Amino acid sequence: FLQYFANRPPCLIGMEACGGAQHWARELTKLGHQVRLLSPRFVKAFNIGNKSDAADARAIWLAVQQPGKQVAVKTETQQAVLAMHRVREQLVKMRTMQINALRGLMTEYGEVMGRSRATLEREMPGTLQRLAERLPEMLIDTLRERWSEVARMDEQIARIEQRLRVWLKQDRNCSAIAEIPGVGLLTATAAVATMADPKSFRSGREFAAFIGLVPRQSGSGGKVNLFGISKRGDSYLRTLLTHGARCVLANAKDPGPWVEQLKKRRPANVVVIALANKLARIIW
Repeated sequence: FLQYFANRPPCLIGMEACGGAQHWARELTKLGHQVRLLSPRFVKAFNIGNKSDAADARAIWLAVQQPGKQVAVKTETQQAVLAMHRVREQLVKMRTMQINALRGLMTEYGEVMGRSRATLEREMPGTLQRLAERLPEMLIDTLRERWSEVARMDEQIARIEQRLRVWLKQDRNCSAIAEIPGVGLLTATAAVATMADPKSFRSGREFAAFIGLVPRQSGSGGKVNLFGISKRGDSYLRTLLTHGARCVLANAKDPGPWVEQLKKRRPANVVVIALANKLARIIW
Protein backbone atom coordinates (compact mmCIF):
# COMPACT_ATOMS: atom_id res chain seq x y z
CA PHE A 1 0.00 0.00 0.00
CA LEU A 2 2.70 2.49 1.03
CA GLN A 3 4.98 1.41 -1.83
CA TYR A 4 2.20 2.18 -4.31
CA PHE A 5 1.74 5.73 -3.01
CA ALA A 6 5.48 6.29 -2.56
CA ASN A 7 5.86 5.90 -6.34
CA ARG A 8 3.17 8.46 -7.15
CA PRO A 9 3.51 12.24 -7.27
CA PRO A 10 1.94 14.13 -4.32
CA CYS A 11 -1.84 14.20 -4.63
CA LEU A 12 -5.06 14.59 -2.66
CA ILE A 13 -6.23 11.37 -0.97
CA GLY A 14 -9.68 10.99 0.54
CA MET A 15 -10.36 8.37 3.20
CA GLU A 16 -13.24 7.49 5.48
CA ALA A 17 -12.41 8.09 9.16
CA CYS A 18 -12.60 4.45 10.17
CA GLY A 19 -10.39 2.03 12.10
CA GLY A 20 -6.73 2.50 11.16
CA ALA A 21 -7.41 5.62 9.09
CA GLN A 22 -5.45 7.88 11.45
CA HIS A 23 -2.33 5.72 11.08
CA TRP A 24 -2.50 5.60 7.29
CA ALA A 25 -3.20 9.33 7.11
CA ARG A 26 0.01 10.02 9.05
CA GLU A 27 2.04 7.66 6.87
CA LEU A 28 0.69 9.12 3.62
CA THR A 29 1.35 12.66 4.84
CA LYS A 30 4.99 11.72 5.44
CA LEU A 31 5.18 10.76 1.75
CA GLY A 32 4.09 14.28 0.78
CA HIS A 33 0.43 13.58 0.02
CA GLN A 34 -2.49 15.68 1.22
CA VAL A 35 -4.94 13.49 3.15
CA ARG A 36 -8.55 14.37 3.95
CA LEU A 37 -10.35 12.17 6.48
CA LEU A 38 -14.11 12.27 5.95
CA SER A 39 -16.86 11.30 8.36
CA PRO A 40 -18.63 8.10 7.20
CA ARG A 41 -21.93 9.92 7.73
CA PHE A 42 -20.86 12.55 5.20
CA VAL A 43 -19.63 9.97 2.67
CA LYS A 44 -22.80 7.89 2.91
CA ALA A 45 -24.83 10.75 1.42
CA PHE A 46 -22.95 10.26 -1.88
CA ASN A 47 -23.41 6.48 -2.05
CA ILE A 48 -26.18 6.02 -4.60
CA GLY A 49 -27.65 2.59 -5.28
CA ASN A 50 -26.46 -0.71 -3.87
CA LYS A 51 -23.42 -0.85 -1.60
CA SER A 52 -20.22 -2.25 -3.10
CA ASP A 53 -16.50 -1.49 -3.06
CA ALA A 54 -16.77 0.41 -6.33
CA ALA A 55 -19.78 2.39 -5.10
CA ASP A 56 -17.98 3.23 -1.84
CA ALA A 57 -14.89 4.39 -3.72
CA ARG A 58 -17.02 6.57 -5.99
CA ALA A 59 -18.82 8.05 -2.96
CA ILE A 60 -15.49 8.97 -1.33
CA TRP A 61 -14.25 10.44 -4.63
CA LEU A 62 -17.37 12.63 -4.82
CA ALA A 63 -17.31 13.58 -1.13
CA VAL A 64 -13.66 14.62 -1.03
CA GLN A 65 -14.31 17.24 -3.71
CA GLN A 66 -17.12 18.88 -1.73
CA PRO A 67 -16.65 21.61 0.88
CA GLY A 68 -17.32 20.14 4.27
CA LYS A 69 -15.96 19.39 7.73
CA GLN A 70 -13.05 17.00 7.66
CA VAL A 71 -11.74 14.93 10.56
CA ALA A 72 -8.44 16.24 11.95
CA VAL A 73 -5.46 13.89 11.75
CA LYS A 74 -4.24 13.17 15.26
CA THR A 75 -0.66 12.64 16.37
CA GLU A 76 0.37 9.29 17.81
CA THR A 77 0.55 10.85 21.29
CA GLN A 78 -2.98 12.20 21.03
CA GLN A 79 -4.22 8.83 19.87
CA ALA A 80 -2.38 7.17 22.76
CA VAL A 81 -4.15 9.44 25.24
CA LEU A 82 -7.54 8.53 23.75
CA ALA A 83 -6.58 4.84 23.92
CA MET A 84 -5.89 5.26 27.64
CA HIS A 85 -9.32 6.81 28.06
CA ARG A 86 -10.95 3.91 26.20
CA VAL A 87 -9.19 1.33 28.39
CA ARG A 88 -10.19 3.22 31.54
CA GLU A 89 -13.80 3.46 30.36
CA GLN A 90 -13.85 -0.28 29.73
CA LEU A 91 -12.45 -1.00 33.20
CA VAL A 92 -15.07 1.24 34.83
CA LYS A 93 -17.85 -0.61 32.98
CA MET A 94 -16.42 -3.99 33.98
CA ARG A 95 -16.12 -2.85 37.60
CA THR A 96 -19.75 -1.71 37.64
CA MET A 97 -20.86 -5.01 36.13
CA GLN A 98 -18.87 -6.93 38.73
CA ILE A 99 -20.33 -4.97 41.63
CA ASN A 100 -23.90 -5.35 40.33
CA ALA A 101 -23.39 -9.09 39.84
CA LEU A 102 -22.09 -9.47 43.40
CA ARG A 103 -25.02 -7.52 44.84
CA GLY A 104 -27.44 -9.65 42.81
CA LEU A 105 -25.90 -12.91 44.00
CA MET A 106 -26.01 -11.74 47.63
CA THR A 107 -29.69 -10.81 47.25
CA GLU A 108 -30.48 -14.38 46.18
CA TYR A 109 -29.43 -15.48 49.70
CA GLY A 110 -31.23 -12.72 51.60
CA GLU A 111 -28.28 -10.34 51.96
CA VAL A 112 -29.43 -7.01 50.52
CA MET A 113 -26.87 -4.19 50.48
CA GLY A 114 -27.08 -0.53 49.54
CA ARG A 115 -26.13 0.73 46.09
CA SER A 116 -23.24 2.96 47.06
CA ARG A 117 -19.69 1.75 46.81
CA ALA A 118 -18.96 2.92 50.37
CA THR A 119 -21.82 0.76 51.69
CA LEU A 120 -20.50 -2.23 49.77
CA GLU A 121 -16.98 -1.74 51.14
CA ARG A 122 -18.35 -1.56 54.68
CA GLU A 123 -20.77 -4.50 54.56
CA MET A 124 -19.05 -7.00 52.25
CA PRO A 125 -16.67 -8.63 54.80
CA GLY A 126 -19.47 -9.25 57.32
CA THR A 127 -21.83 -10.49 54.62
CA LEU A 128 -19.29 -13.01 53.30
CA GLN A 129 -18.64 -14.21 56.84
CA ARG A 130 -22.36 -14.80 57.50
CA LEU A 131 -22.83 -16.60 54.19
CA ALA A 132 -19.80 -18.81 54.87
CA GLU A 133 -21.63 -20.36 57.81
CA ARG A 134 -24.41 -21.83 55.65
CA LEU A 135 -23.29 -21.94 52.01
CA PRO A 136 -20.81 -24.23 50.20
CA GLU A 137 -17.18 -23.21 50.42
CA MET A 138 -16.79 -23.25 46.63
CA LEU A 139 -19.29 -20.38 46.29
CA ILE A 140 -17.75 -18.32 49.09
CA ASP A 141 -14.27 -18.66 47.57
CA THR A 142 -15.62 -17.57 44.18
CA LEU A 143 -17.35 -14.53 45.70
CA ARG A 144 -14.16 -13.53 47.50
CA GLU A 145 -12.21 -13.81 44.23
CA ARG A 146 -14.75 -11.61 42.45
CA TRP A 147 -14.56 -9.03 45.24
CA SER A 148 -10.75 -9.05 45.03
CA GLU A 149 -11.06 -8.51 41.28
CA VAL A 150 -12.97 -5.28 41.95
CA ALA A 151 -10.06 -4.04 44.07
CA ARG A 152 -7.59 -4.96 41.31
CA MET A 153 -9.62 -2.99 38.78
CA ASP A 154 -9.56 -0.03 41.16
CA GLU A 155 -5.76 -0.19 41.13
CA GLN A 156 -5.61 -0.43 37.33
CA ILE A 157 -7.91 2.61 36.93
CA ALA A 158 -5.80 4.57 39.41
CA ARG A 159 -2.60 3.75 37.50
CA ILE A 160 -4.13 4.90 34.21
CA GLU A 161 -5.25 8.16 35.80
CA GLN A 162 -1.75 8.67 37.21
CA ARG A 163 -0.24 8.28 33.71
CA LEU A 164 -2.77 10.74 32.31
CA ARG A 165 -1.88 13.16 35.12
CA VAL A 166 1.78 13.03 34.11
CA TRP A 167 0.87 13.90 30.51
CA LEU A 168 -1.42 16.68 31.75
CA LYS A 169 1.51 18.35 33.54
CA GLN A 170 3.73 18.03 30.47
CA ASP A 171 1.22 19.47 27.99
CA ARG A 172 0.74 23.23 28.31
CA ASN A 173 -2.72 23.23 26.70
CA CYS A 174 -4.00 20.51 29.02
CA SER A 175 -2.67 22.31 32.11
CA ALA A 176 -4.44 25.51 31.08
CA ILE A 177 -7.74 23.80 30.30
CA ALA A 178 -7.72 21.87 33.59
CA GLU A 179 -7.99 25.21 35.47
CA ILE A 180 -11.49 25.84 34.07
CA PRO A 181 -14.22 25.13 36.67
CA GLY A 182 -15.95 21.89 35.70
CA VAL A 183 -12.96 20.62 33.70
CA GLY A 184 -10.63 18.20 35.41
CA LEU A 185 -8.04 15.59 34.49
CA LEU A 186 -10.25 13.40 32.30
CA THR A 187 -12.06 16.18 30.46
CA ALA A 188 -8.89 18.20 29.78
CA THR A 189 -6.87 15.31 28.38
CA ALA A 190 -9.80 13.90 26.36
CA ALA A 191 -10.68 17.32 24.90
CA VAL A 192 -7.14 18.11 23.74
CA ALA A 193 -6.67 14.65 22.23
CA THR A 194 -10.08 14.63 20.53
CA MET A 195 -9.76 18.13 19.14
CA ALA A 196 -6.30 17.38 17.68
CA ASP A 197 -5.79 20.70 15.85
CA PRO A 198 -7.96 23.58 17.20
CA LYS A 199 -7.56 25.38 13.87
CA SER A 200 -9.67 22.69 12.22
CA PHE A 201 -12.68 24.37 13.90
CA ARG A 202 -13.64 27.89 12.84
CA SER A 203 -15.12 28.77 16.23
CA GLY A 204 -15.99 27.42 19.63
CA ARG A 205 -19.56 27.03 18.46
CA GLU A 206 -18.44 24.68 15.71
CA PHE A 207 -16.50 22.61 18.25
CA ALA A 208 -19.61 22.40 20.48
CA ALA A 209 -21.63 21.28 17.44
CA PHE A 210 -18.94 18.69 16.65
CA ILE A 211 -19.47 17.17 20.11
CA GLY A 212 -23.28 17.24 19.75
CA LEU A 213 -24.09 19.89 22.38
CA VAL A 214 -26.31 22.00 20.10
CA PRO A 215 -30.02 21.66 19.22
CA ARG A 216 -31.08 19.34 16.43
CA GLN A 217 -32.75 21.28 13.63
CA SER A 218 -35.50 20.44 11.17
CA GLY A 219 -36.71 23.08 8.76
CA SER A 220 -38.75 23.48 5.61
CA GLY A 221 -40.34 26.44 3.82
CA GLY A 222 -38.27 28.93 5.73
CA LYS A 223 -39.43 27.66 9.12
CA VAL A 224 -36.81 26.09 11.41
CA ASN A 225 -37.77 23.90 14.38
CA LEU A 226 -35.32 23.22 17.21
CA PHE A 227 -35.42 19.99 19.22
CA GLY A 228 -33.17 18.36 21.83
CA ILE A 229 -29.39 18.24 21.47
CA SER A 230 -28.14 16.44 18.37
CA LYS A 231 -25.93 13.95 20.32
CA ARG A 232 -23.61 13.64 17.32
CA GLY A 233 -19.88 13.29 17.53
CA ASP A 234 -17.85 11.94 20.45
CA SER A 235 -20.30 10.70 23.09
CA TYR A 236 -17.49 10.14 25.63
CA LEU A 237 -16.32 13.76 25.61
CA ARG A 238 -19.93 14.98 25.59
CA THR A 239 -20.60 12.89 28.71
CA LEU A 240 -17.54 14.28 30.50
CA LEU A 241 -18.53 17.87 29.74
CA THR A 242 -22.12 17.25 30.86
CA HIS A 243 -21.01 15.72 34.17
CA GLY A 244 -18.56 18.59 34.67
CA ALA A 245 -21.33 21.14 34.14
CA ARG A 246 -23.62 19.26 36.53
CA CYS A 247 -20.86 19.25 39.15
CA VAL A 248 -20.38 23.03 38.81
CA LEU A 249 -24.09 23.66 39.28
CA ALA A 250 -24.26 21.37 42.30
CA ASN A 251 -21.12 22.53 44.12
CA ALA A 252 -20.19 26.04 43.00
CA LYS A 253 -20.98 28.72 45.61
CA ASP A 254 -21.26 31.43 42.95
CA PRO A 255 -21.78 29.97 39.44
CA GLY A 256 -22.20 33.49 38.00
CA PRO A 257 -25.06 35.77 36.94
CA TRP A 258 -25.42 34.07 33.53
CA VAL A 259 -26.21 30.72 35.17
CA GLU A 260 -28.49 32.28 37.78
CA GLN A 261 -30.56 34.04 35.12
CA LEU A 262 -30.74 30.86 33.05
CA LYS A 263 -32.00 28.88 36.05
CA LYS A 264 -34.95 31.24 36.46
CA ARG A 265 -36.33 30.65 32.97
CA ARG A 266 -35.16 27.19 31.87
CA PRO A 267 -35.42 23.62 33.30
CA ALA A 268 -32.46 22.19 35.23
CA ASN A 269 -31.31 19.78 32.50
CA VAL A 270 -31.37 22.54 29.89
CA VAL A 271 -29.14 24.64 32.15
CA VAL A 272 -26.71 21.73 32.47
CA ILE A 273 -26.42 21.32 28.69
CA ALA A 274 -26.10 25.08 28.17
CA LEU A 275 -23.22 25.20 30.64
CA ALA A 276 -21.59 22.15 29.00
CA ASN A 277 -21.84 23.96 25.65
CA LYS A 278 -20.19 27.01 27.21
CA LEU A 279 -17.39 24.85 28.65
CA ALA A 280 -16.71 23.41 25.18
CA ARG A 281 -16.42 26.92 23.73
CA ILE A 282 -14.07 28.03 26.51
CA ILE A 283 -11.90 24.94 25.93
CA TRP A 284 -11.62 25.77 22.22
